[in-house]
Amino acid sequence: MTKLSVNINKIATLRNARGGDVPSVTQIAVDAQKFGAEGITIHPRPDERHITRKDVYDLKPLVHTEFNIEGNPHRPFVDMVLEVKPEQVTLVPDADDAITSNAGWDCEKHLDFLKSIILEFKNAGIRTSIFLDPNPEMVKFAAETGTDRIELYTEAYAKNYSSNKEEAIKPYYETAIEARKYDLGINAGHDLSLENLKYFSDNIPNLLEVSIGHALISEALYLGLENTIQAYLKRLAKW
Repeated sequence: MTKLSVNINKIATLRNARGGDVPSVTQIAVDAQKFGAEGITIHPRPDERHITRKDVYDLKPLVHTEFNIEGNPHRPFVDMVLEVKPEQVTLVPDADDAITSNAGWDCEKHLDFLKSIILEFKNAGIRTSIFLDPNPEMVKFAAETGTDRIELYTEAYAKNYSSNKEEAIKPYYETAIEARKYDLGINAGHDLSLENLKYFSDNIPNLLEVSIGHALISEALYLGLENTIQAYLKRLAKW
């Protein structure tokens, strides 16, 4: 079964809009796991506009499922991850001023850089994943970096799902098939939702984990966090 990791960045965004500690990022992480989430994802950025460095350290002892830290591997980010030692680090090439992640790695262009960074994480016993556009030709370069997994950037799939889901998923399926040749695990994330997740999960082979934040937290405003997490888990179920 594909694991569900809940990205709690949006909780931090809401908290920071008012100051203080409401809603509580740490309590949401505890509750999400209690309600069935199989991981917690955060994406701290240099300007701390949502998840802060303090959040990263506060969450570490509370995440008993899988702690996944995403981010652009600038040196301060790398050093923080090496200190916290989450189960997984996901490398994302987003600009510091990006509203949200908007592209995968050009692994051919950044091959040497990614190799060196990934080696540091692997030497520390941290599983690595790199954010990748749905492009089968990029997979061999991703494999050369030494990464354990790739995370498929699913915005294009989500955008085109309602108009032609078969065409929307095609490059993702092809990329996943190519990744299997190199024994790369598959993660996925960005704009996956209750509407489009099941079709994606049913048609992508070796999908190990999805990381979902914006849609899940938005849907929880109407359905409640526990009900929403359970609804996502049902869409990932294979029976």
